[in-house]
Amino acid sequence: MMNRKPEVQLNPFIPYHFLHEQEPDSAGVVQEVNTIFLASKTCAFSCIFCDLWKSTLEQSPPKGAFLHQMDYALKRLPDAQVVKLYNNGNFFDVKTLSPDDYLDICRRLNRYERVIVENHPLLCGPICLRFQQQLAGQLEVAMGLETIHPGVLPRLGKQFNKADFCRAADFLLSHHIDVRVFVLLNPPYLTEPRESVYWTLESIRFAFAQGATCCAVIPTRATTAEMQRLAQQGDYQIPTLDMLEDVVEKALQDGYRRVFADTWDIAFMARCPHCFEARKQRLERMNLTQRLEARIHCAYCQTHA
Repeated sequence: MMNRKPEVQLNPFIPYHFLHEQEPDSAGVVQEVNTIFLASKTCAFSCIFCDLWKSTLEQSPPKGAFLHQMDYALKRLPDAQVVKLYNNGNFFDVKTLSPDDYLDICRRLNRYERVIVENHPLLCGPICLRFQQQLAGQLEVAMGLETIHPGVLPRLGKQFNKADFCRAADFLLSHHIDVRVFVLLNPPYLTEPRESVYWTLESIRFAFAQGATCCAVIPTRATTAEMQRLAQQGDYQIPTLDMLEDVVEKALQDGYRRVFADTWDIAFMARCPHCFEARKQRLERMNLTQRLEARIHCAYCQTHA
C-alpha cells in the first residue's frame, strides 16, 4: 500500500492555487479561463503515476468549504467565459463534496458560459446530472483515460478499463455534458520513446472517437517514491521534450483539433538550456492556435539539425 499522506498542510477554506489562462474553444475562438485548484480530500484512487495527493486534505472539507475557496479565488481573478474547478481528485465523489452544496456552487458560477470539473469514469452517473441541472452554463467533465495500452492501463491503479471509460463518456454525452480527456506521455512500463509516442497518439485517437471535445497530453514525472522506484528498476523513463513535440505535431497533422500540450512545470524535460524556453513557448502558441509551427533549430544541442 503506497503512503498517500499529504505533504502540504492546506487550509480547507482557501484554494491551494488559482490562475488565469487562455484556451481556444471548439470554434477556435480564444476564451478567457479562470482555473481554481481546490483544497480537497485525497483521491480514493491510488494511481501509481499521480503526485496530486501531495496537495490535498486528509479529511473531507467541511460543508461549504468549496464555496469559501471559490469566493476567495473569484474575488482575485478577472472576468472570464470559462471556469475550471480542479480538486486533485473527483468532483462528484460525495465524500469530497456534498451534493447539498451544488446549488450554491452553481449560483456562484452563473456568469460563466462553461464549467469544467475533473472526475473518475467510475464516478460519472446520475449525480453529475444533479449538478448539471442547477448550472446555467455548459458542463464539461475532464476524465483521465491515461492510455489504452492493454498491458499498461491495468497496472496504473486506475481501477477501470476501456469499456468503463466508454460507458462514462456515453453517459455524459447522452446528457449533453461535454467530455475532455487527459492522456499520459510516457506512462510507466512504456520505456521505448517511439512506442510511447505511438500509444499516446492511439489514446488520443480513441478519446476523440468516443466523443471527446479536446485532449490534454500530460508528461509523466518521477516526483513520487513509487515512480522513482519504477525508474530504478527500469520500468519508467522521464519523457523528453522531443516526444511531447512529436505527439502534438502528429495529432494536429492528423486533423485533430484542441490537442493541448501540458506545459506546466516541464523544465524537467529540458536537455538544452539554450532552446528549452523557445520550444516551450512554441508549444504554448500551438495550444492557442491549434496550428503547426516550424520546429526550433538549436545550434547548441543540434536537436533538430
